[in-house]
Amino acid sequence: MTAGTAGAANVQRIREFKMPDVGEGLTEAEILKWYVKPGDTVTDGQVVCEVETAKAAVELPIPYDGVVHTLNFDEGTTVDVGTVIISVDTDPGAGPVQEGPGDAAAPAEAVEEEAEPQGRQAVLVGYGAAPSSTKRRARKPQPGVPAQSEPVTAGLQAELNGRATPAPAATPVAVPVAPAVPAASAPAAGRPLAKPPVRKLAKDLGIDLATVAPTGPGGVITRDDVYAAAAPAEAAPAVLPAAPEPGVPTVAAPVAAFDAARERRVPVKGVRKATAQAMVASAFTAPHVTEFITVDVTRTMKLVQELKQDPDLAGLRVNPLLLVAKAFLVAIKRHPEVNAAWDEANQEIVYKDYINLGIAAATPRGLIVPNIKDAGAKTLPQLATELGELVATAREGKTSPAAMSGGTVTITNVGVFGVDTGTPILNPGESAILAVGAIKLQPWVHKGKVKPRQVTTLALSFDHRLIDGELGSKLLADIAAVLERPKRLITWG
Repeated sequence: MTAGTAGAANVQRIREFKMPDVGEGLTEAEILKWYVKPGDTVTDGQVVCEVETAKAAVELPIPYDGVVHTLNFDEGTTVDVGTVIISVDTDPGAGPVQEGPGDAAAPAEAVEEEAEPQGRQAVLVGYGAAPSSTKRRARKPQPGVPAQSEPVTAGLQAELNGRATPAPAATPVAVPVAPAVPAASAPAAGRPLAKPPVRKLAKDLGIDLATVAPTGPGGVITRDDVYAAAAPAEAAPAVLPAAPEPGVPTVAAPVAAFDAARERRVPVKGVRKATAQAMVASAFTAPHVTEFITVDVTRTMKLVQELKQDPDLAGLRVNPLLLVAKAFLVAIKRHPEVNAAWDEANQEIVYKDYINLGIAAATPRGLIVPNIKDAGAKTLPQLATELGELVATAREGKTSPAAMSGGTVTITNVGVFGVDTGTPILNPGESAILAVGAIKLQPWVHKGKVKPRQVTTLALSFDHRLIDGELGSKLLADIAAVLERPKRLITWG
């Protein structure tokens, strides 16, 4: 068998499995545990590893039958989506895999195209994005730029987007010698190279990628490059330092060690990394307004005790959070324009005729916010059922990425920690978040007399681009009114 024949045979035998796109805009995942090792026999659909994304821990099944050929990464390694993590020999009976000179040059795209002829990329949630049928007119060549520069740039950007395409066949072309440029500089023509999350970050910070000096391999713009471009220049010859724009984060210096022997450094990854990025993006994108109200919830607490004895709610967890959630949903129905999202790219406000209610949950992996889909259409028993399942799944660390996507508003119950209230930060893409404080017995004027009553403080943060002060105040006042007199769940619901 010739070297070329051996290489072609290996391409047919060795199937490479890439870190799949979870379908939620995430770009990387950490390999938590391998369930197989090289030489193990695997079957189509068998779980081979567990990975942790920024949103959930997910088990990955292999789509091939065969024998594990290689594991490309150790446990604990963070891997970009689209990177090959395991290869499988689908014809182990054919003998040892022959390493031919052509193997190293064999394009991975050939294997990928054969494995996925339908044109859709495998995802953990949903069906992925269909290939675009839009055809673009070829760009005019720029003076002094080699003819093959544009296809190379487009190919590299496709890889950054997780959609690698086979490289075109090289054609000998006489190229004029150009002056040497630094390796880290961006391509001379075409779109600046950057991964989608980096492009979004630049857009959120108002940075034109064409003005950013890349430092990544092959002229790729990194997050640090964008932050560096967003930070005000410390000094410039004959120019006064520019004042930083409001809301634009600056690049912080590394934290200096005071006593390194008594300090621990833990890499920022997983849920903590995603939470940090989401909170920074939200705080510097959506103008937050937070309003507070203190309310007598004595009647609501009595209703909770009565509902616990209701046969229709037998076996379900009935607590104050259930009625707070119902009050929030009723108030939104009275003010449906609250339930919206700001589309910066299209300069539109998206009003939503459904309410996906997020519940902030503290878990061993960190803070996550799964949501109840179409919560506004559910009865009280249905809402109680889904709340119980949501909390149990979150505590077990089995919340799926799909359960944490598509939220419209959120509740965070800081009262369970004995806290009176807080100023919650919006989840990106949502319009409002309600913080519920601890319910305490306090002196309260009731029917003209000071009596001990069960009282709590609510805090509502909302996106001021979407919700004016009047609308936000009415929403919060209605939530409080329902909790003060829960019979309004019937008259208003």
